[in-house]
This record gives sequence, C-alpha cells and structure tokens, in this order.
Amino acid sequence: MELTARIRRMDQVTRVQYALMLLFGGSCLAVAIAPLAPAINTVLVGVLFGITAGLWISHLIGVLHNAAQQASLQ
Repeated sequence: MELTARIRRMDQVTRVQYALMLLFGGSCLAVAIAPLAPAINTVLVGVLFGITAGLWISHLIGVLHNAAQQASLQ
C-alpha cells in the first residue's frame, strides 16, 4: 500500500514520465532479447534506450528546476 499511496501523491506529469520510462525501457529490454537481425536489433535498442534516457534526463531537470524554485522562495 505504501507504493500505491506514493504514486497517487505524485503529480500527473511525473506519473506519465515514469510510465513512459517503464514502457520504453521494457521495450528496449524486450527488443534486446528478440531474435531479430543484428543491425535491426542494434538500431531498435539504441533508439528505445535513447528515448528512455531522454525521458529520464528530462525528469531530472524538472526535479532540479522545482527544487531550485522552492529554495528561492524560502
């Protein structure tokens, strides 16, 4: 119950970012073990990992921005 309560307290943007990170990260792992041609496999894993990393970095920048705003208000 603790995890679901923490998820419900998050704002909607954060929940969407986490969901997309899980979606693209899981897809990256699934493609990595999929029996595809090596070139296609490499490209798909790279693209999906890049999207996942971009979402993660975007989330971190947002967290830092919010923390800086809170610090400047105090």
